[in-house]
Amino acid sequence: MNVFRGFHHPGVAPSCALTIGNFDGVHRGHQAMLALLISEAQQRGVPSCALTFEPHPRDYFAAVTHKPELAPARIGTLRDKLTDLAHCGVDQTVVLPFDARLAALTPQAFIDEVLVRGLCVKYILVGDDFRFGVKRTGDYTMLDAAGMAQGFDVARMNSYEVHGLRVSSSEVRAALSEGRMDDAARLLGRPYRISGHVVHGRKLGRALGFKTLNLRFAHWKPAASGIFVVLVHGLTEAPLAGVANLGIRPSLDPDDVNGGRVLLETHCLDWPDTLGPEGAYGKIIRVELLHKLHDELKYDGLDALSAGITQDCRDARAYFATQRHHDQ
Repeated sequence: MNVFRGFHHPGVAPSCALTIGNFDGVHRGHQAMLALLISEAQQRGVPSCALTFEPHPRDYFAAVTHKPELAPARIGTLRDKLTDLAHCGVDQTVVLPFDARLAALTPQAFIDEVLVRGLCVKYILVGDDFRFGVKRTGDYTMLDAAGMAQGFDVARMNSYEVHGLRVSSSEVRAALSEGRMDDAARLLGRPYRISGHVVHGRKLGRALGFKTLNLRFAHWKPAASGIFVVLVHGLTEAPLAGVANLGIRPSLDPDDVNGGRVLLETHCLDWPDTLGPEGAYGKIIRVELLHKLHDELKYDGLDALSAGITQDCRDARAYFATQRHHDQ
């Protein structure tokens, strides 16, 4: 899949079949829409294209209005979004910077500048709640009329449901925030996962006897937080079982090297000798969060923290033992 920041690049396809969205989580509703888009693109002989935005529009408005509470919890990072879109088979993704100029475009200006001149759309597929343009004043009816006048097809896809529940990023966020990982997996069509480069931390876990793989996120408000049973992909041929802390680590000094930023710290229950003690740094790993053990806890000292981690590891091993028993 080709990825472009904006559409002013020579590699952007000269025409396309397009869908537009934030695609946070690339859940089963998104997947169904992308499958239909790809089919329509193939029938028309043009590439399939996903248009998305970074930052998330609500992140932008939260910043400019100084109201951080307006920013949504994010299901996935931009890296994860692009990886999932590629797995769905999309030919190209255009990541459009959401800024003051884009936010101020009227619906017709968005159609003219972005869709027609920028991407030369032949077909556009949107969801049943699609809105666009300044203050979300554009809707499907307006887009359909523009397509008739300006020579592109417009289609709308109804909501995707699982067991009578409308699949949406909001429902996925709710499941993750409440620790309902099985429900999140049903909505996503896969276990919830986060990927990134393994970076160096304070080495505190190593000092306590629990070496960790650290993923750091500078600008991310995750939908999930707490202590999780996980599987780690990307280090060995088979995934590694582990336990992970996703959050800001309340037991540590807020002025430490991580400055209160969100971390995903994963301890593998059995570290492979073949990797060596430093064998993971710089590698991209994917961590699947399978089951939530509990919220983050503030421990009274390092001894209590070490005892807490020990118990988490016992609980994670018990979880995997139970899963193996169910699979037999």
